[in-house]
Amino acid sequence: MITVVGTGTGAPVPVDVLAGAALVVGGRRHLDAVRLPEGTERIVLGPLAPALETIAEYVGKELPVVVLASGDPGFFGIVRALAERFGAGLLDVRPGVSSVATAFARIGLPWDDAVVVSAHGRDLRTAVNVCRACPKVAVLTGPGAGPAELGAALGDGRVLVVASALGDPERERVERVTPAEAAARDWGTAVSVVLCLDETRALGGLRTVAGVPARPDRWALDESDFAHRDSMITKFEVRALALARLGPRLGDLVWDVGAGSGSVAVECARLGAAVVAVEKTPDGVERIHANARAHGVDVRVVHGSAPDALDGLDDPDAVFVGGGGRELPAIVGACARRARRTVVVAMAALDRVPAAREALTSAGFACDGVLLQSSRLAPLPGDVTRLAATNPVFLLWGVRTPVSSEGVGQ
Repeated sequence: MITVVGTGTGAPVPVDVLAGAALVVGGRRHLDAVRLPEGTERIVLGPLAPALETIAEYVGKELPVVVLASGDPGFFGIVRALAERFGAGLLDVRPGVSSVATAFARIGLPWDDAVVVSAHGRDLRTAVNVCRACPKVAVLTGPGAGPAELGAALGDGRVLVVASALGDPERERVERVTPAEAAARDWGTAVSVVLCLDETRALGGLRTVAGVPARPDRWALDESDFAHRDSMITKFEVRALALARLGPRLGDLVWDVGAGSGSVAVECARLGAAVVAVEKTPDGVERIHANARAHGVDVRVVHGSAPDALDGLDDPDAVFVGGGGRELPAIVGACARRARRTVVVAMAALDRVPAAREALTSAGFACDGVLLQSSRLAPLPGDVTRLAATNPVFLLWGVRTPVSSEGVGQ
């Protein structure tokens, strides 16, 4: 049996667990905090693979093993690796209080509506985009992905609560800082978790399922759900297919370029993505802000004309380009050079289609498209119905061709 004990946030390790252990594995601070029986081997946990091999030797000899871990070891912890290697049936897991629960407790906030993301050994940009999109996020930090890096990437609009050495009566610190203040400091290696809060929305009760924002009950919303000018809005039929091709999700960054009313931007944000809307008209900028507020989402709005307004923005996962002016091919090309996954372009003018398609294919995208022409039911006098045609729209989408991973390590 492998007994996995969560410690480090105030819970002591039961003496009886250690008494019969032949091998105890854990971080140095966890091992230094306990007294091991004479003859018990101890391994300071560094790289995981060698520790697993040693554990396997003891398991093969049917000798008891104890693993000391931080907080709740089943929550982004070592239980996953142990269960994959030895099987869940061999584990006796005794969880402590997770660092996330402890951090929220320290500042007196509930966390059933928080989103938790790990940046430990993972791409920091995912955590950053989740922080941009959600009002209450807990980030588990790691080397090169701590509060300084998180603060530098976030910019204004959030408050960071940096919780260090949780459970240590002498070293524990919980500090509230701005992203700029976080970026300017050296936090060392003792950080456990960073809470990222939009304090205007943090108590609003984000609806979540298992810590992930709940998917909205509908999308491709009616035009009447958005403020817009003279029907200048991406129609819901077009928006439905555009959303399907964009695939916005939690952890993504999406650009809506030539956003107009911001209907696509708002829909992507409702589906969990971090969103930047680029709009050149002042009244359009105000309209996007109003629509984002009305739907309870956070959309960053950049006032300017593409492609110049795209300079300085983080590279997106997906881009939606609306409108159809002469500058469209240049805008599509600029977006295609930056997009990591896909670019979707909506056009009313037939003349723009070849140039937009060329811009996508020249940037290495596999391109496809469709002419969307729908007719909606419309009432007539006498309790009868007719079909009312909407304006046809060309929708092109480019998907970046995956680069071969042969010979590339994970």
